[in-house]
Amino acid sequence: MNEPLSESEGTFTGPTETHTFNGILFDMDGTIVNSTDAITKHWHKIGKELGIDPAVILETSHGRRSIDTLALYDQGKANWDYVSHIEGLIPKEYGADAVEIPGARSLLASLEHVNARWAIVTSGTRPLVTGWLDVMRLAHPRNLVVAEDVSAGKPAPDCYRLGIDRLGLTAEGSRPSVLVIEDSPAGILAAKAAGCQVIGLATTHSIKRILQSGADWIVQDLRSVTLLSKVVGAHGQIQLEIRHALQR
Repeated sequence: MNEPLSESEGTFTGPTETHTFNGILFDMDGTIVNSTDAITKHWHKIGKELGIDPAVILETSHGRRSIDTLALYDQGKANWDYVSHIEGLIPKEYGADAVEIPGARSLLASLEHVNARWAIVTSGTRPLVTGWLDVMRLAHPRNLVVAEDVSAGKPAPDCYRLGIDRLGLTAEGSRPSVLVIEDSPAGILAAKAAGCQVIGLATTHSIKRILQSGADWIVQDLRSVTLLSKVVGAHGQIQLEIRHALQR
């Protein structure tokens, strides 16, 4: 849980803004669902198996691919078969420990309702992402970028560049306006490096770290982001309203 804002950091009282984008890319954990308690239990289990203090693992695991985390402690387990297996168990074993980020359900449903271009880009594996979406009964995107799709995880921009491509925006020629919604500094850095604008969610990290990562807006959760309309046309742009962003 984040500490209260200091006067120097500002307040969540920003004026309402309206912006138009060609597509939206969402991170998963900390952005759509908060599975912190479940992930903590998971790494405690894995840490015990590896003989590693779970607290050490948890210091660097958030927003990072499990395969990269495991590579630090046991190269033999840093393979996709093992990672997909253990991550696929998380929603099944610890599903009751996860909650949706406020506003996530309505925003995803509204985007899906108008057939907007949106995708999930995550450091998790496919079994983990689809498992959480099933357990939480949230909208499934038609496009998904998962850990095993890229050779370098966040903060490398590869995943978000692939997300833009899977939305079909790269082929349209001109540089698309793509919004990324992220909670982790590594993810924000990846999105900015991919040329995207970013809404940073103050759900898992300090305001200071989110600011340092370069987010264009910072909001408390997804209740501050609302779909106004999908602009009919060749590009099918999405018009969003952003409310109560951090005001400094």
